[in-house]
Parts: sequence; C-alpha cells; structure tokens
Amino acid sequence: MSDPGIPSDGAASADWLDRVLADDARGHAADYLADDGFTARVMQTLPAPVAPPAWRRPALMALWGVAAVGLAVALPGTAVEVARETFRLFAAKPVTLYEIAAVLAIAGLGSWTTAIFAWKRA
Repeated sequence: MSDPGIPSDGAASADWLDRVLADDARGHAADYLADDGFTARVMQTLPAPVAPPAWRRPALMALWGVAAVGLAVALPGTAVEVARETFRLFAAKPVTLYEIAAVLAIAGLGSWTTAIFAWKRA
C-alpha cells in the first residue's frame, strides 16, 4: 500500500513533497481566524529594535588598539623573545617569496574573517 501522491519507483521527480504540501495548503487557504485587530495591536505595542550607537564600533577598535599597545609596552621582554624565536625559526630554514606570501595571505584572511565576524556581532 502506497500513497498515490508519493512516487514508489524512486526515479520519479523529487518534487512530490512540494506538490503534496501545495495541495494541502490550497485546502486550507480559505480558513481564516478573525482576531478583530489583535495582531495589529500587539505589533504596535512592541518596542522598536534597539540599534547600537554609531560611536560604539570605533570606540571598541580604539580600545583594542590601546590594549595591544599597552600589552606590548608592559611586556617588552616577552615581545623581544617572541621576535627572536620567530627570527630563529625562519633563519634556520630558507624561505621562498611564495611561502611568505602564503603565510601573509592566510594571516590576513584570518584577521579579516575574525574582524568581520566581530563587527557583525557588535
């Protein structure tokens, strides 16, 4: 026993579900629940969405910049050690221009992706 609206051979069109749902929707198109303007009144009483102020994004970027500079100033020995180890890592292996470009592209892509994600959430 199979439903006449559902193809049984598997080779038929995959739009059978859309057709069944559209037929069902046509059957209920005339059904309307009168609410005497209740929905409109509720929508009018809802508060407007709160938008963040325009100064918020530049202020956050400035604060992150100040934090980065403050961290570099507060930990100068650590910054120097990281720079030395990085230089030692790259000096031990000859690096081609293509490898440098690839690393910069990956770092830039990661940075911009993170910044865009953060800006969309802010």
